[in-house]
Amino acid sequence: MLRTLPRTPAPLGPGGAEVLRLITVQRVPVCLTVHANGRRRYGYWQPLSSGAGQGGCYVALPTDECDALHAAGRIVLGEPVVDPAKTTYPVRPAVRGAQAPASAPRQALTA
Repeated sequence: MLRTLPRTPAPLGPGGAEVLRLITVQRVPVCLTVHANGRRRYGYWQPLSSGAGQGGCYVALPTDECDALHAAGRIVLGEPVVDPAKTTYPVRPAVRGAQAPASAPRQALTA
């Protein structure tokens, strides 16, 4: 009798491994922003560094590496928040054996 073996993920390059590490650490939330013109950008907010005295800033992650992780099933997108100019998805590491529930996108509050 044949049994199904779990799929082993393809090995990661150094860039993909670092991006997956950043997403997995979860100290800062990583998001995918898809703009109305179709431009996609993964990134996170780096908070103020008290030791270095530097201000906070937005840090972009390599889109190609993140898209490859998503296509390989290593990261998943959460529930989207939609506003007229963009849609933002939280990015999380994939949990093996779990399937995310389908849900409708939330609308952003605007003033």
